[in-house]
Amino acid sequence: MKIICSRNNLVKGVSIVSKAVPSKTTMPILECILIDASLDTIKLTANDMELGIETTIEGEVVEHGILALNAKIFSEIVRKLPDSDVVIDAESDNQALITCEKAKFNIAAQSGEDFSYLPAIEKENFFTISEFTLKEAIRQTIFSIADNDSNKMMTGELFEITDDKLRVVSLDGHRISIRKIELKDSYEPRKVIVPGKTLQEISKIIGGEAEENVDISFTKNHIVFEFDKTVVVSRLIEGDYFKIDQMLSSDYDTKITVNKRELLDCIDRATLLIKEGDKKPIIIDIGDESMQLKIKSQIGSMDEDIFISKEGKDLLIGFNPKFLIDALRVIDDEEVELYFMNAKAPCFIKDKQQSYIYLILPVNFNAVV
Repeated sequence: MKIICSRNNLVKGVSIVSKAVPSKTTMPILECILIDASLDTIKLTANDMELGIETTIEGEVVEHGILALNAKIFSEIVRKLPDSDVVIDAESDNQALITCEKAKFNIAAQSGEDFSYLPAIEKENFFTISEFTLKEAIRQTIFSIADNDSNKMMTGELFEITDDKLRVVSLDGHRISIRKIELKDSYEPRKVIVPGKTLQEISKIIGGEAEENVDISFTKNHIVFEFDKTVVVSRLIEGDYFKIDQMLSSDYDTKITVNKRELLDCIDRATLLIKEGDKKPIIIDIGDESMQLKIKSQIGSMDEDIFISKEGKDLLIGFNPKFLIDALRVIDDEEVELYFMNAKAPCFIKDKQQSYIYLILPVNFNAVV
């Protein structure tokens, strides 16, 4: 095998597929990036058996062939090469010569025949969404997946299609994040649970352009994202997702409308008094035209008033400030509406169209007040 491509193209391709190289594995071949030049295109692939990424880079195939190179060594070499054309030449399966201007690296290689290729997916059942919309949907929900494996379902996000609507849901036991997206066409109903790790890596790869599209297709066990010469294949999380609709309510006794930036900045200031790992709640005292936010810790205390528009009853309620910050940061509206039933019921942050819904459970604050 012999290929020639620009260093920039190679760096970009290696960076994309490296996200599917496992950090720990008992199979050395999975620590490799596959270079497939068996046809007239150059494809790079990595696969950790849960997540696989394949991307095509521009370049010249001088001699056809396939080869697997250790991902860590290969990526560090190409990043530090001069900004020029790179030649990768392998006369055998166990050695590769990488040349760029006066730099020459001779490194060990493995046979590409031993590599675990991505599963072949029939692209029949798919829908299309813009890169921008997908990236935003991930950004606005990914923060509320669980970061441990005690409940596998909570480490993924629900992708639910109903007619021309896509609903993306995440939860961690303390909060729920929901984004609703209108699709250009109608599709068969479908529910799948996508690993959070997959969505985080896709968010890093896609450019986020409004005019560029992503095709998303499914099989029984896999989801496939195709965009810009790149294919990402991920295993799905098996099982039935939580019954989200039973947790949502349109009833409320108190509703407030508040400037989002003011509320976010105020809560952010309050967290200056919380040590990392401390679980001090922020207390919200809702009155007629203002609400008072208070926090008290070993470091000190703070209180601040914010102007609001209120419907319904006065209320005193406490929250984990991080959960409020996470939700407010990803809302783009200038004003937000918060709905409450009582001090022990969840708070809902949502817009009138319910294109986004954030449910946050309150915390007990008796010891603080």
